[in-house]
Amino acid sequence: MMSGTENSKQQRRGAALRKKFIQYCLTYAGAYEDYPFHDETAVLRHGGNCRIFALFLKHGDRELLNLKSEPFNALYRRNAFPSVIPGYHMNKVHWNSVVLDGTVPDDVVREMIDESYDLTKPKIRKRKFTVINNDRTNEM
Repeated sequence: MMSGTENSKQQRRGAALRKKFIQYCLTYAGAYEDYPFHDETAVLRHGGNCRIFALFLKHGDRELLNLKSEPFNALYRRNAFPSVIPGYHMNKVHWNSVVLDGTVPDDVVREMIDESYDLTKPKIRKRKFTVINNDRTNEM
């Protein structure tokens, strides 16, 4: 059990990491911060399709960061880091929650954010073109 001082240090560390990673998310082209739940939950979205790629929330006294992931990577990171858990209030196969307590290295969190951004970015549509045959025969 944590003492009051340890708990307040953890909360300050979580708040500082939250701020740092929100700023990192905002470096992506078109990314914006949203507060759709009218509380402290910060949602980072793509400008093109408004899809969520990062969700910062508070659960109890812990700061969490929800990120989308390929299923294999999600399981790998859960096994590699105790502070990476199945996504809180999300699909447990495709989303992880990172407890922002400083135990997951910053470069790993940034790599996870990068993956989430890529998995949720707008898809480029392939246009279908009709090919018209312009061969002409000489008529006489």
